[in-house]
Amino acid sequence: MNVYTKFLTILFLKSLIFITTITISLVFILNLLSELDFFKNINTETYFLLFLSVLNAPSMLFEIFPFILLITTQLFFIKLFNNNEIEVFKYSGLKNSKILGIISINALLVGLIITTLFYNLSSNLKNFYLELKSPFTSDGKYLAVITNNGLWIKDEVNEKILIINASKIERNFLIDGFISEFDKNYNIQKNYKSKKIDISKNQWEILDVKIYENNNYKKEEKVKLQTNFDYKKIQSLYSNLSSLSLNELYELRKNYIKLNISITEVNLQILKIITYPIYLLLIVIFSALVMLNVKQIKGNTFKITIGLFASVLIYYLNNFFYVLGSTEKTNLIISISCPLILLSITNLLMINKVNEK
Repeated sequence: MNVYTKFLTILFLKSLIFITTITISLVFILNLLSELDFFKNINTETYFLLFLSVLNAPSMLFEIFPFILLITTQLFFIKLFNNNEIEVFKYSGLKNSKILGIISINALLVGLIITTLFYNLSSNLKNFYLELKSPFTSDGKYLAVITNNGLWIKDEVNEKILIINASKIERNFLIDGFISEFDKNYNIQKNYKSKKIDISKNQWEILDVKIYENNNYKKEEKVKLQTNFDYKKIQSLYSNLSSLSLNELYELRKNYIKLNISITEVNLQILKIITYPIYLLLIVIFSALVMLNVKQIKGNTFKITIGLFASVLIYYLNNFFYVLGSTEKTNLIISISCPLILLSITNLLMINKVNEK
């Protein structure tokens, strides 16, 4: 490794560590305030709130890494500008394009590490966080999971516990459903078996049902059963996909297909993770080009303001296309690629005569 390459790499990584440390502190404080507000009427130990804040921090950090890398790049160039080191490099024959190439390689490596290692860690911690917090939420007594054996739901309503299994979902119906009803001490009361269960409302309609009770069974044309789930709620079982690793997302996708549940949200999350390193790379290049184009301006505050304004604009642009994709207003590939293409075009327009700046 050349001396200047080592110097620029270390400077970039030091800037990254500095900005990440500050961001972690802010995220932790925000998490703690959020947990304090959530548990204000619940008696819990302080250490538990601190622990929850730590568990949730990596997931939030993953979402704002584009901001972190953008500000990191700005800080990197501010240090070069303030010490006139960029001019020294220029007179020594090191072009701006070479500096841009070095930090781009570092950004891509950081992006790959964040996607492959950090994301899996943050998703596992997020899952643990949700498990610990779930008993304190209003729906903590409900449980719904999707496995290779179909849909499984545990529900509690009117002092009854329901264990529900179905092989798949077709429109507003559970297919091949079996429901076991227990009392609050888990003593079996009755079982319902049906080929078709209407779940369009919280009050399910079990059609052509066999009811097993006390070693006997009877047939009914229709039985109504009150639950806490309807079709819409079941369709959004994993609304918090950030708690699933990439492998778990692929497994969930396969199970969703088997159950005939929409896989749009899952596909969007998978594509978002896969393209994340490219997105971070483009953000770093964008930030670097902005700094090189405004280096003649002496005020660092103004330079950072320009970068932050641009990052907020990019953030909302990303969210706009993600919403279009998740609501199926546009193709998922388009919703993911459009922000990347627009960012790439912007970078290409700004990179003109970069070595003369």
